[in-house]
Amino acid sequence: MIRVMVVDDHPVVRAGIVGLLESEADIEVVAEAESGERALELLAGLRAEASEGLSILAEDHAPHVVLVDLRMPGMGGVEATRRIVDGVADGGRADSRADSHADALTDPLTAAPSPTPKVLVFTTYEQDDQILAAIEAGASGYLLKAAPASELLAGVRAVVSGQTVLAPSIAAGLAKAVRGQRGQNRDATLSGAQDLPQLTPRESEILALVADGLSNPAIAARLYIGESTVKTHLLHVFEKLEVNDRTRAVTKAMQLGLLG
Repeated sequence: MIRVMVVDDHPVVRAGIVGLLESEADIEVVAEAESGERALELLAGLRAEASEGLSILAEDHAPHVVLVDLRMPGMGGVEATRRIVDGVADGGRADSRADSHADALTDPLTAAPSPTPKVLVFTTYEQDDQILAAIEAGASGYLLKAAPASELLAGVRAVVSGQTVLAPSIAAGLAKAVRGQRGQNRDATLSGAQDLPQLTPRESEILALVADGLSNPAIAARLYIGESTVKTHLLHVFEKLEVNDRTRAVTKAMQLGLLG
């Protein structure tokens, strides 16, 4: 069962999202929040109870995915995303990088609930700067509320399996923004080319497939290698690019010109 937390400041909209998600047999909404602050409070409470052994129910309710609106009163979706992904809902940053690496290697549906759920931004805003800010904050996907219901449901299932999800118009906008940013920095990049991370051909091949939205099992099948080998290559990519997850790896690689 995929467990989801819905974070949106509009009660009617939030109720509609919850109703849609709970109409699916494999999705359960375990928490709702009207703000970024409230979402962090709920996550911190679940972590505290689970770590202290106070409640088995706490682990059962830990979300695999947090669905976040971008603009909310108080803490917005970008900052909430950053704190959720960095594992600082309880105010601590310890081992956030290790936790994020572990997420890349763990199937949340078959292993214990991760302390850092995937974040899927679900909003009406599609400006390039907001998209980049959300992705750089660690969001695993960015979908628009104007999308069909089937796209949201598919997105939830995709991010929990480790894929990156972008609405078609968002993907086009992100690519355009990254190309523009890369063009502005081209001279600096060329002059410092020796300082660019050096990916092996296999690492580049796997990262390109991640950018195409393939999961680790799908990449393994495509390349006729073991899934553990894919995970090992991705860990090396994360270390070379100095990032914590697949989405940021793809974004940074595009910015540096390592991906077309």
